Amino acid sequence: MLEMSTEPLISVLTPVYNTDADVLEECVASVVGQTYRNWQLCLVDDRSPEPHVWPLLQDIATRDPRIFVGRRDVNGGIVAASNDCAALATGDVVSLLDHDDLLAPTALAEVAAAFAAHDDVDYVYSDEDIVDLAGRRVAPFYKPDWSPERFRCQMYTCHLSSIRRTVFDAVGGFRDGFDGSQDWDLMLRVTEVARRIVHIPKVLYHWRTVATSVLAGEDVKPYAYDAGRRAVAAHCERFGIDGEVIELRQRGHYRVRRSIDTSPLVSIVIPTRGSEGRPWGQSRVMVVEAVRSVIERSSYENVEIVVVFDTATPGYVLARLREIAGDRLQLVEWTHPFDFSAKVNLGAKEATGDLLLLLNDDTEVITPDWIETMSGFLREPDVGAVGCNLLFEDGRLQHAGHVHLNGAPGHVMFGQMPTSTRNRMALWLDREVAGVTGAALLTRASTFAEVGGFGTEFPNNYNDVDFCLKLRAAGYRIVVTPHASLFHFESVTRDPTVSDDELQRLRDRWNSELHRDPYYNPNHLAGLDSYPEPYIYP
Repeated sequence: MLEMSTEPLISVLTPVYNTDADVLEECVASVVGQTYRNWQLCLVDDRSPEPHVWPLLQDIATRDPRIFVGRRDVNGGIVAASNDCAALATGDVVSLLDHDDLLAPTALAEVAAAFAAHDDVDYVYSDEDIVDLAGRRVAPFYKPDWSPERFRCQMYTCHLSSIRRTVFDAVGGFRDGFDGSQDWDLMLRVTEVARRIVHIPKVLYHWRTVATSVLAGEDVKPYAYDAGRRAVAAHCERFGIDGEVIELRQRGHYRVRRSIDTSPLVSIVIPTRGSEGRPWGQSRVMVVEAVRSVIERSSYENVEIVVVFDTATPGYVLARLREIAGDRLQLVEWTHPFDFSAKVNLGAKEATGDLLLLLNDDTEVITPDWIETMSGFLREPDVGAVGCNLLFEDGRLQHAGHVHLNGAPGHVMFGQMPTSTRNRMALWLDREVAGVTGAALLTRASTFAEVGGFGTEFPNNYNDVDFCLKLRAAGYRIVVTPHASLFHFESVTRDPTVSDDELQRLRDRWNSELHRDPYYNPNHLAGLDSYPEPYIYP
């Protein structure tokens, strides 16, 4: 592939249909006013019935030699008009701008710099916000870096999207039959072949709310949601993912429910000392009820349960476990001082399954198909570990993935309700995360061994954080799914205290990674989750 200029020509593609004159003028002005000068704007009228559109485009074309316009003989829809825009374009990069939206003044300069930084950049996307009906900039969307699992559930990269022209041509441009989700279908095909995908964590695109936009309501373009589902299904077929694409109750958001192979033996490793607790005010032996919930509520049957128990565990606890789990149970005695990592590693050594499910003894199954849901992701060889939603006894989130902030690990959206719509529905979606807790972590036994299991340098805390960082260093993705959930009565059976020495040990090993979480946008860290005052776009 030819090396790109340090100042690539960027072709902005803008199909036009019945656009209000003032709105179109503002859209064009946002391109003309770019600080970056090496651009061309390609506008094609899709045979708009409104009589002002074509004369206005002809007038706009006289104002700047970098503006090119065309008009279709018949209305062909957004796919046809977008491809006609591409036919006018001669740039190294194509950037997509809707006819009623706005670019930030530095948008194209940022895009050009991203492409110039590396020879193998094929796709660039930025953060975005919304311009409401009063002209105020609201609801910024601070996106993660490239997250392929989330992208199968949500067209989160959308604005501003910029593609190397040779890649755009190689995948065939926009495709018929996907009107309303044509950009998602295109970007799915682009990202399947892209060598490098770059996220610019800056708001470079302002998505305007107008009567004909999907922002105006779910009933505006109902065909777009079916097109989105079909685009994701086609991607899964091309990518070799065997599963069903299901639309969530929030339209435009999906789940890829993987087809499941129920033959692999899943070894569930549970370290315990047989402690008691009082969830919901009821006394229970935690490990007994955890195992009972696995046996009685799980629909996946091919499991063995490896309980690694301290010598001091009461005999009656072991007897009740045998009664509940029968020949599925394997009891492994731990005779040394407390060392959570070593206990997990011992359980993994004694396990015989192809899949290894690490489970705390203070958990309780909620969703019966939790094992099927989690194991489906491991059919993809680049997934190293899978986690799920863990809930406190009051239903709030204890865990939905790790997040690394300012050199320390934490939990994503800790304490939120799992139905929260913050961060554009993130908690509803399967997605990549920096790591998942060892309280409910599924991996392959071979992968666990490959990276050395749990590090014995972390006998009490951060062993799961270290394990997940080792997986990522080995090139694996880590996925969390909200479609599997358990209760986690956190620290009922363990001292939750974290020492400064443990945190320093983690930082000594992973300092740079703990300061840069690819799935946590730095704008959140800067406290910019919402604009303090609505900003009127000039």
